[in-house]
Amino acid sequence: MRNARQTAARGGRRPTARRAGPSPATAAARRLALVADRAARALGTLTVKRTLDLVLGSTLLLLAAPALTLGALALALRAPAGRRGGRSGVLRREVRVGLGGRTFELRSLRTRRFRLDLLSRLPHVVQGELSLVGPAPLTPEESAALGAAAGRWRERLRPGLTGLAQVRARSGMPWDEPALLDAHYAEHHGTGLDLAILAHSARIPLRAAVRGLRLPGKAHLSDTDHRLPGYSVAE
Repeated sequence: MRNARQTAARGGRRPTARRAGPSPATAAARRLALVADRAARALGTLTVKRTLDLVLGSTLLLLAAPALTLGALALALRAPAGRRGGRSGVLRREVRVGLGGRTFELRSLRTRRFRLDLLSRLPHVVQGELSLVGPAPLTPEESAALGAAAGRWRERLRPGLTGLAQVRARSGMPWDEPALLDAHYAEHHGTGLDLAILAHSARIPLRAAVRGLRLPGKAHLSDTDHRLPGYSVAE
């Protein structure tokens, strides 16, 4: 009798249902949501300054690519036979301190003609090692010689392809020292100031090119060349 009851009890038990895993569609939707969340976080970390570096830096690099290629070929052909194809013939490689105090290898063409040395650093801007505008990139020795305060704010900024100190270096004013100008930029940097510095940096080589196009020997007008007829100093 007892065996019959046990058998009946066993037969009356319902099998435990296994929990089914997520369907393939649900799993794919979760993965898509995770990827979208990561992309949103990445976009959120992009500042206006970094976006300007990416967009304008990539555009300038594409525009300058033919000139950079010709410049590299000219340097390679002009290099001595033993140095052709070597690392020292075309590019200058220097260690510089970047964002967060991390060092990187700064590569630039070995020429100042048409500012190709600066334009050849545009890949560093796209990669995030440089910014279009910022303080000049320092060597580890120069960075170590800075005071604690200057070292802290420099680590919070990417070094720049150009900067306030570079565009004001020729003014001759006693307060236009690079260290003071870099500190001023660190306190007041913004999109408006960056665009003004970029415009001034582009104006300098254009002005030099225009001066080079002037015909040799052509006299410039003096103050007496455009006076009204009959004008007399005695009057």
